[in-house]
Amino acid sequence: MSKRASHFVCQNCGAAFQKWGGRCEACQGWNSLVEEAMPSAPPQSLGKNKSAGKTGALQFVHLSGSEPPAPRRLTGIAELDRVAGGGFVPGAVILIGGDPGIGKSTLLLQTVCRLAAQDRCVYISGEEGVDQIRMRAQRLGTAQAACDLANAAAVRDIIGALDQPQAPAIAVIDSIQTMYVDVIDSAPGTVAQVRASAQELIRVAKKRNITLLLVGHVTKEGTLAGPRVLEHMVDTVLYLEGERGHHFRILRAVKNRFGPTDEIGVFEMTARGLIEVPNPSALFLADRREDVSGAAVFAGLEGTRPVLMEIQALAAPAPPGTPRRAVVGWDSARLAMVLAVLEARAGVKIGLNDIYLNVAGGLKITEPAADLAVAAALLSSLSGVPVPPECVVFGEIGLAGEIRPVSQPELRLKEAAKLGFTRAILPHDPRLRTMPESGIKPVIIHNLAELIPLFQAEESAPRPIAARNY
Repeated sequence: MSKRASHFVCQNCGAAFQKWGGRCEACQGWNSLVEEAMPSAPPQSLGKNKSAGKTGALQFVHLSGSEPPAPRRLTGIAELDRVAGGGFVPGAVILIGGDPGIGKSTLLLQTVCRLAAQDRCVYISGEEGVDQIRMRAQRLGTAQAACDLANAAAVRDIIGALDQPQAPAIAVIDSIQTMYVDVIDSAPGTVAQVRASAQELIRVAKKRNITLLLVGHVTKEGTLAGPRVLEHMVDTVLYLEGERGHHFRILRAVKNRFGPTDEIGVFEMTARGLIEVPNPSALFLADRREDVSGAAVFAGLEGTRPVLMEIQALAAPAPPGTPRRAVVGWDSARLAMVLAVLEARAGVKIGLNDIYLNVAGGLKITEPAADLAVAAALLSSLSGVPVPPECVVFGEIGLAGEIRPVSQPELRLKEAAKLGFTRAILPHDPRLRTMPESGIKPVIIHNLAELIPLFQAEESAPRPIAARNY
């Protein structure tokens, strides 16, 4: 018997090679090539259908349509509905990724148990048995919900249960990496299996108008495992983020065809599962100390939600050698840029100091509006003068030292006023002609050098910033 031909497929990007290599030449990933059997026959042509005597059978409809769109299904979890764009759309496919043990299965089990009161919901797991899921439901207090459970990994069996006239409204697949199609000769979790399994499940979900929730594993780099095409196939991609040492989780939308992207939902992990946090700003600032230098409150914006968070900086004398730059929750390249602008444009000598930067609470900041808050925390740590406790900071720093306006300053100021802040350090914005009625006194600055005297005026610091030699 002749040996069946095989090739080596990268599990990160899906590129195929004839020989094994330690590194993928397409995505530069290490140890990602896995041997897979090649298909025994080429796919049939999709040209003219000779038996039907016609070249196509598409029926086009008008864009406006004649039927009203189906209403969204509200989960009853406000934070999840916010991230999803106002609820689940019938026929939508949602991919949820996150680190192991972060709470993906817990969140989805809580969701389907709530939705089971109004629609038929099924929870299909390829990782846990039915008894294990029941034990988790008892711990969460949802054991009496009318949710159907099943343990299966064969896509053929799952499709047979879903592709029926009485199809469920909500279906959870936990996880897509454990599913397999029996016509493909490769192990579950490989690129071919993940792509084929997702394609078949999505086809049935669109046909039967099922809201399909897929759980996806992530790699050590934090990206979704499997082929990149998986994220293009689904309608929504959500990431559940958080540090194991912290008690809250962030649900972030990175793709959403039915709502805004970069929207976040905040949950608190408890013994009874994930509990939504309606006011995340108060949670992030709960343990803030007002008399410590090196801390500044940043008025950020996550999607359409303003969020206040504390940025902490510490400058410590470094031993001989290269100073260390450690960053948690922010871009390290962005920190290097802010330090360079402070030294070159504002005359602040960083010197041989170790710089440590941390976003308190474990939240990750991506918007450039945090530049000014980081600079304020660094100047406070270097001078020993605390940032005024009633003050919030936001603004983008340019390479010339100028402070540039950011989007939606009104929302940021209103959120700060709700928590009792009375001052704000922000850039000049022509769009903000009149300050909103929030009771916050603005401190407008145009360049980074204007930020230095603000800290000296708050307290009579014995070592002013301009005179210190760092």
